[in-house]
Amino acid sequence: MFNNLSDKLDKAFHVLKGHGKITEINVAETLKEVRRALLDADVNFKIAKDFTNTVKEKAIGQNVLTTLNPGQLMVKIVKDELTELMGGEMVGINLGGSPTIILMSGLQGSGKTTFSGKLANYLKTKKTKQVLLVGCDVYRPAAINQLKVVGEQIGVEVYAEEENKNPVAIAQNAIKHAKANGKNVVIIDTAGRLAIDEQMMTEISNIHKAVNPQETLFVVDSMTGQDAVNTAKAFNDVLNFDGVVLTKLDGDTRGGAALSIKSVVNKPIKFIGTGEKMEAIDVFHPDRMADRILGMGDVVSLVERAQEQFDEEEARKLQKKIAKNQFGFDDFLKQIQQIKKMGNMKDLVGMIPGVGKTMKDIDIDDDAFKGIEAIIHSMTPTERSQPSLIDASRKKRIAKGSGTSVQEVNQLMKQFDQMSKMMKMMQGGGGKRMMQMMKGMGR
Repeated sequence: MFNNLSDKLDKAFHVLKGHGKITEINVAETLKEVRRALLDADVNFKIAKDFTNTVKEKAIGQNVLTTLNPGQLMVKIVKDELTELMGGEMVGINLGGSPTIILMSGLQGSGKTTFSGKLANYLKTKKTKQVLLVGCDVYRPAAINQLKVVGEQIGVEVYAEEENKNPVAIAQNAIKHAKANGKNVVIIDTAGRLAIDEQMMTEISNIHKAVNPQETLFVVDSMTGQDAVNTAKAFNDVLNFDGVVLTKLDGDTRGGAALSIKSVVNKPIKFIGTGEKMEAIDVFHPDRMADRILGMGDVVSLVERAQEQFDEEEARKLQKKIAKNQFGFDDFLKQIQQIKKMGNMKDLVGMIPGVGKTMKDIDIDDDAFKGIEAIIHSMTPTERSQPSLIDASRKKRIAKGSGTSVQEVNQLMKQFDQMSKMMKMMQGGGGKRMMQMMKGMGR
C-alpha cells in the first residue's frame, strides 16, 4: 500500500540525517523531495505545494527536542500534516433512519457492486444489522447477477426487478420490501458508466431525490489517482455525497486519490477496500494511514483484526487440550483459519512497524498456508488428533496425497512439535501467543 510514495518520502528525510538543527536550507532541500514524491504519487500540484509550505512554516525555527533528531522531528510534522490532509479524524457511517438507506455512486469499474457486498457483510457481522442489497443497475446485464452472487456469498438478501428498467421505481419498491420484511439497512447499487455523462448523473440524482438516503457514498478506484479526484468533484456537485470509499488499495496504488480527495471535495474518506475477499474492508483512519505511508506500521488496526478473530471460548478449550497434551493438527488448522480471516498476508505484514519496508520486495502469497493445509487434510482424523502415530510410511502416504514431499511433511511435523512444546511451557497465553508464532510459519 503506497510503497512507492513511502520509499520516496523516506529518501527525502535522509537529507536531514546527521544535522543537529533544522535550517531553512536543509528544510528546503527535504521539502523539495517531499513535493516531488507527492507529485509522483499523482497528488494535485496546488495541494502538494500548499502541503509543503505548511510543513516548512512549522519546521523552520523549531529546536530539536532532546529525544529527537531533525529527521524524526520532520517526520512527525509531515505525519501530522498528512493526517490533516486526509481528513484529520475518522468519520463513521450514519446508521440513522428506519430503515437506513445507503446510496452507492461511482463510475463503472470502480468496484461499486463488490463494495456494496463488503459493506453489507460489515454491517451484518459487525453491527448486527438486517441488510437488503438492491440492484438498480438496469443497463449492465451482469450487474444484477453479480450482486446476487455476492449476496449469496455473504447470506444477504438481494432485491431486484429484472424486467423493470426504471431504477427509481425499483429503489422505492425495495424500501417498501425492506420495511415489510424487517430489514433495517438498504444498500442501493446504482449504474455507472466508463465516463461521466448527463444521463447517468440525471438518473442517480433522481434516485437520490426519491429515496432521500441517510448516506450517499462515492466509490472510487484508488489506482486512478488524480482522475479519481476530478470524478469525485463532478459527482459531488450533483449529489453532495456524504463520504468517499477508496477501493483496490491492495493494488499498485500511487496514493494521489487518498491524499487529494478530501481537499478537493471537503468530504471524508469513510471506508477503504483492501482486497478481493468480502472481509477486506476497513474503516478509514487518517492518522493510521499516515503512519503506514511513513513506514511506521499500524499496530492498532492489526490488534483490532486479531481481536475480531479471537474467540475466548475456543481459547479456553485450547488451553485445556494443551494442559492434557491433546493439542493436534485439527486445532492447528483452526488457528490457520483465524489468521487467514484477518486479511491478506502482505497487508498484515505492512501493519508491523519497521517490517513493511524490509518486506516490500518480497511477494507474500495469500495462499502461504496452502501447502500446510494440504498436508493436514491428507492425514486421517486419527493422525490429526494423535500426531505421534505418524511414522515414515504414513509420511509417504500424506506427502503423496497432498502433492508435497516427505521433506515438507517432516518440516511441518518438526515445526508442529516445537510449537507444541513451547505452548506447553507458556500455557497462560494460549491462543493469542499461538497466533503470533504462526504468522512466521506461513511464509
